Amino acid sequence: MTGHSAVGWVDIVVILGYLLTTVYLGWLGYQRTRTGADYLVGGRSVHPIIMAVSYGATFISTAAIVGFGGVAGLFGMSLLWLTFLNIGVGILLAFTLLGEPTRRLGHHLGAHTFPELLGARYQSKGIQIFAGLLIFVFMPLYSAAVMTGGAVFAATQFDVDFEVALLVFALITAAYVIPGGLKAVMYTDTFQGLIMILAMAYLLLFAYTSLGGVSAAHQYLTGMADLVPAPLQAMGHQGWTAMPKFGWGATGYDLWWTVITAIILGVGIGVVAQPQLVVRFMTVRSRRELDRAVPIGAVFILFMTGTPFAVGSLSNAWFAQHGPLLKGQVVKEIDAERGHALVGLMKETSPGRWEPVINPKTNQPATAPMVVVAHQPAQDGQGAPVDLVSGRAPTVVYAKGDADQIIPTFINTALPRWFGLVFFLALLAAAMSTMSSQFHTIGTAAGRDLYERITGKHGTEPSVLAMRIAIVIGLLVSVSISYNVREEYVIARFTAIFFGLCAATFLPAYVGGLFWRRATRVGALASMTVGMLVSLFWLLLVKAKEASAIGLVQLVTGGKTSLLADYPNWPSVDPIIIALPLAMLTLILVSAVTKPSDPQHLRRCFPQYAAPQATTL
Repeated sequence: MTGHSAVGWVDIVVILGYLLTTVYLGWLGYQRTRTGADYLVGGRSVHPIIMAVSYGATFISTAAIVGFGGVAGLFGMSLLWLTFLNIGVGILLAFTLLGEPTRRLGHHLGAHTFPELLGARYQSKGIQIFAGLLIFVFMPLYSAAVMTGGAVFAATQFDVDFEVALLVFALITAAYVIPGGLKAVMYTDTFQGLIMILAMAYLLLFAYTSLGGVSAAHQYLTGMADLVPAPLQAMGHQGWTAMPKFGWGATGYDLWWTVITAIILGVGIGVVAQPQLVVRFMTVRSRRELDRAVPIGAVFILFMTGTPFAVGSLSNAWFAQHGPLLKGQVVKEIDAERGHALVGLMKETSPGRWEPVINPKTNQPATAPMVVVAHQPAQDGQGAPVDLVSGRAPTVVYAKGDADQIIPTFINTALPRWFGLVFFLALLAAAMSTMSSQFHTIGTAAGRDLYERITGKHGTEPSVLAMRIAIVIGLLVSVSISYNVREEYVIARFTAIFFGLCAATFLPAYVGGLFWRRATRVGALASMTVGMLVSLFWLLLVKAKEASAIGLVQLVTGGKTSLLADYPNWPSVDPIIIALPLAMLTLILVSAVTKPSDPQHLRRCFPQYAAPQATTL
């Protein structure tokens, strides 16, 4: 593979400049962190532009750019519906409907974290501990996904070991989130968000101009529908510009249920219940700042999700038109008459000596992107590599389709060297902005919501030291997961799992606590329990991809990949479709038959509904 590997002095200078700027902003946040409120919610005085970009940069990570961008390379532009939901739900609905009530309730109750907000609203120490424990246990999955995306690209871009790249990511993030708190996180998020926007704008412009414009690019990609590999066609893939085949009761509809329930609904709805995002609403002074942040956040999300989803799909057309600068070896012949084959990547280690290119994530031989065009007939020839850049008649080549490799491969082969470095910094920014908030949330959940609530050792200001220690623990757990789990689709899968779990567990209690005064402590706790247990049951025993990877279902069923393996489509349905409605119903029914909250407490939570006080003239 003729990707960009050698690290030159210009690369080092640019990367050092980026890191020094990040360190300076982290130090600035540290200097302005004087109290526990500063550390937890930025002193509740953050500028709306900083809040909006920080919200978006926290939301968007390598999971969206590398993970879901790569999934778009496999499944097509149907993922753009996730961009629509991210803007409609994650920005417009979240900021206009949930943002002000969350900010107001957090201020009235003096809440600094999402679990503390729930616990204070329902006057329940147990709810706060439950929420904090779930965050501390499961958020490392999401952190590991983000780390993996950044580390894989760094390993590919600079030809370094995956483990080295992973260690660098972890150390850089720890360097500013541990001392600086949320102010440092939000300052660096804003800087990193600017880099991400510039990189995405250029990437989108390049993709369309290299394919002859928007109309020509989409027409060409539409015309490639017959090149969809057979396994994806069998799942219902109808081309990269078409929605998957819709229906129920046959395996030919599996892709629709995967794309719609797991990716679009799971992530699109789950975003409004993300603890690290909800706390952003409590960092501003008034509703005016929230309203001013909406257009900024919407444009940011449009660029940061729309671009990788579109480019991931268009990469198939680019590879087919231009042919990547790759050398490979036929692994499997698919259609001899049409010249279709699976090609493994090869590199020349010495004159006449070739070795497979190793995927740094899986430590297995790497395959080419989804669809490429070989300019020489695909023949094995006694193990000699197929030259994909000699000027012969084109031959279509299929590849295995490792989603996590599609975007890095496109960047390394299609774009100039300098952009590879800029894009690496954008990925570094995306990963670090998200990881910093994740670790901040992990630390505050363990330090404030668990340690302080369980031990009772807290005063007027939270123990920042305890939180910093908890962040280190969370960081070590996340690095361990990222180091040991190297399966395919790990980035998108871990992200979807965590988002869906948060939606099912937190969303009914969160929204009910904001708008429904009749929601009770018992109802909220029951709802959270049902949402979490149903989600975990579905992931462990029903959802085929996750259940088979975990392995418990094989022991229960004697080798099947799902409890419902004999019932088509059910193993492709995401837990959020089952767990979230059940959790909502539980909140409503249990709250209706249990003791209402204390009226005086409700007046404190909702002073806008309290009876006006009599005045004397």
